[in-house]
Order: sequence, then C-alpha cells, then structure tokens
Amino acid sequence: MSESVSVPGGTIAYETSGTGPPVVLAHGMGDSRAAYRFVVPRLVAAGYQVVAVDLRGCGESSARWPSYSRTDIAGDLLAVIRHIDRGPAVLVGHSISGGAATIAAARDAGLVKGVIELSPFTRPQSVKLGDLRSKRYRTGVLQLLGAGLFGSVALWSRYLDHAYPGSKPADWTDRLARVKAMLAEPGRMRALRKMGLSAPTDAGAQLGNVRCPALIVQGSLDPDWVDPRAEGEAIVAAMPAGIGQLAVIEGAGHYPHDQYPEETVSLMLAFLQAHAHA
Repeated sequence: MSESVSVPGGTIAYETSGTGPPVVLAHGMGDSRAAYRFVVPRLVAAGYQVVAVDLRGCGESSARWPSYSRTDIAGDLLAVIRHIDRGPAVLVGHSISGGAATIAAARDAGLVKGVIELSPFTRPQSVKLGDLRSKRYRTGVLQLLGAGLFGSVALWSRYLDHAYPGSKPADWTDRLARVKAMLAEPGRMRALRKMGLSAPTDAGAQLGNVRCPALIVQGSLDPDWVDPRAEGEAIVAAMPAGIGQLAVIEGAGHYPHDQYPEETVSLMLAFLQAHAHA
C-alpha cells in the first residue's frame, strides 16, 4: 500500500514492507520505486523493514516542484525517515539519489546510520575531450543529452537499453512500458529534465562531512563514466579515511540493482549486517 508524507512543495509517496531495522531505498531520475522490485523481497526475507520511496516528480509523488536538486531530494528522504519514526536508517540511493544520500548523511547523522550508493552521481563531473573516444561513454552521454534537451522519451528509452549492457531483466518489456507510461504523465518529463540539469556540486561539497559507514557500488560497464571504478575510488577518497568502501559488479551497467539483483543484494546484506544493527 502506498503511503505519503507532506513536505514543502508537495507529497512524497513511499511503500513499506517487512519488519526489522529500517532500510530506505531511493531510485534514480526518470524512474520509480519499482526499480527496486527485485531488491525489496530479498531484503524483507533477510529481516529488514524496507521503505521504497518515489522521488519528487516521480512515481506516485507529486509531479511539479520548484526544484529537483540533490539537496531537495535529501530533505525529502530525511522527512520520510522522520515520518516512519523507526530510528536511524540505512539509506540506499541510486544515481542522483546517491548524491542525495551523501547530503542526507552529512546533514543528519542521527537519522542516517549508513549509506549505500549505487552508481552515484555524487561528485562534480567534467568531460575531457579524450573521454569521447570511448564509444560506450560517448553513446550514453549523447542519449542523455538528447533526452534532456528535447524531452524525448524515445531517447531516454534508448539510453536505458544502453545502460543495461548484456543481460536484461526478464520483465524488460514491461519495465520499459512502465517507465514510458510514467513519463507521459503531466510534469514527469519536466522533472527528469530538471534532475538531469542539476549538477552534483552540492553532494560533492558534503563528501568530507559524511561520518557514517558508506558502500559505493559501481557496475564495471556503466556507460555514465569512462572508468566506473576510478569514479568510485574518487568518491571513497573524498570521504574521511575509513568511512567508505568500493565494490564493483562485473558486467553491470548503470542499474546494478535491477540487472544483477542477487549480486547487489549480497553486497548490501554484508554491509547491513555490519552496520544496520548497531
């Protein structure tokens, strides 16, 4: 059952499953909490209360907001954690929500006891001319730019196909159909475009202020970076010493939790067993 919490500017929808230490899941732009459909039952079976959130502008949350920055999203996620009133949670963020998780952890250590960032955009990005020699990276960048500039659902769908190199989920056709249907709703594509224009400088500025344990998970074939491992290493290096750790899932693209849920959840459970019960 979908629930919601009111925050300044609208409402944030979420769904709670299971019992145990709380784990809050936040998806990436142009998506919904359905992105974690393979993750939620595995975490529930392992003994966690899972709270899957629809970001502002996405899923069942309000569509139209004044802004869609990582700082905004961090505030929404902290509001959800306060609302469920189960004490500090481990916060899982994918892509733009990885940056939001960084900010949330830095802003309120009393509510966030650990962060897991999946393919996170949590550092300022720069494109070097030599980067464009990588066809995988070049193709992804052009598709993302096209989707953002023109508000094209077709280009976003092509990017998603590219961002899942190799194996696709068994329900891939249905997944794409759900994403397209959501983006056809009034205000949803605008939210995607605004998120895409939101630079991760706010998240990067908070990396040094994170005090809780952090796990960074990258896919080795993520087209959003020329070298996904190097990006993950840079994120860990920007955190205080001993705070962060990096794991790379071989063969995964930008959506490791959807493309390789067993491997991703295995990493998550090891982290949760170490840090969620303290």
